[in-house]
Amino acid sequence: MITNAVLIVDDEKNIRLTLSQAIASPQMEVDTAVNGEEAVSKLQEKDFGLVLLDLKLPGMDGMDVLRWISANRPDVRVVIITAYGTIDSAVEAMKHGAVDYLQKPFAPKDVRELVCKILDREALNVQKAQDYAGCIELAKRFVNEKRFDVAAEHVRKAMSLDPSRPEAFNFLGALEEIQGHILEAQKNYRTALSLDATYKVAQDNLYRVTKARPLGKVLFTSDSARQ
Repeated sequence: MITNAVLIVDDEKNIRLTLSQAIASPQMEVDTAVNGEEAVSKLQEKDFGLVLLDLKLPGMDGMDVLRWISANRPDVRVVIITAYGTIDSAVEAMKHGAVDYLQKPFAPKDVRELVCKILDREALNVQKAQDYAGCIELAKRFVNEKRFDVAAEHVRKAMSLDPSRPEAFNFLGALEEIQGHILEAQKNYRTALSLDATYKVAQDNLYRVTKARPLGKVLFTSDSARQ
């Protein structure tokens, strides 16, 4: 189980304040950093369990912080903060275990729910994850641990429990892509679109990989993000 101490890393004061107020509680200790250098310094000094990390930072950017966390504090979970629907370096971010995203603008309720979901995910196991949502959450836990082949197994289980939902196929496509299985990634993106032709994240992913553009801007989504 990861510690409930959370570090918020963002150069925008209002974002740091909004996030701090959203998740602060007697059970949740919150600290902030204004840039990558301060974030790394605090991570070296204190045992944080979760980092909310903006990739667009002055000086040492968020991706550099993520790489440092992956190499030095692999137990720390990371949520990527973005102002866009895509992440330029999503493939690399996922390689370093970052699979959760918080898109600006966000509601305090969404922030609290995401943080609680990530903390609860640590207690999940195969016995507890028996439904679609549980399998997806367990898969994300294994992505956090960079065990991509095991994560893919649980995404496939989710697909078998409910083959009508495109999110799992898009998720599996991203996992296949990160492992270099481009044809399998394409197949899963196409399946997601066959289930929902308006599912934009799968549209964009399929366009990118079939046009042979450089890896990047892989899109991830949840049911709530589609609403």
